[in-house]
Amino acid sequence: MKQDMSNLNRRNFLKKSLLGLTTVAATSTISIQAFADELPELTETDPMAIGLGYKKDTATVDAAKQPKHKPEQNCANCALYTSKSDTAGACAIFAGKQVSAIGWCSVWAPKA
Repeated sequence: MKQDMSNLNRRNFLKKSLLGLTTVAATSTISIQAFADELPELTETDPMAIGLGYKKDTATVDAAKQPKHKPEQNCANCALYTSKSDTAGACAIFAGKQVSAIGWCSVWAPKA
């Protein structure tokens, strides 16, 4: 009888732990997206932006300086970009900054 109670307690502990972890993961995802909406905007004069050829508008990319650029490429269709907004979002490369949805940089990668 005592062993049955310890198994029940262990099961309850595991169930509650999984529920807690799921809640934390969901809350973290929501918090990250909410935080991304409040990030400062990345400027073209930022040292990292200069180094990676970031432009706020893909139409302004200099083809001579960035020969791999194609007009249809932009942050919104890059694998490193996440956003729920149509205008700006977070980029894995420019941590702590918000990039323009129509922007572009030399690290652009197609979404899967």
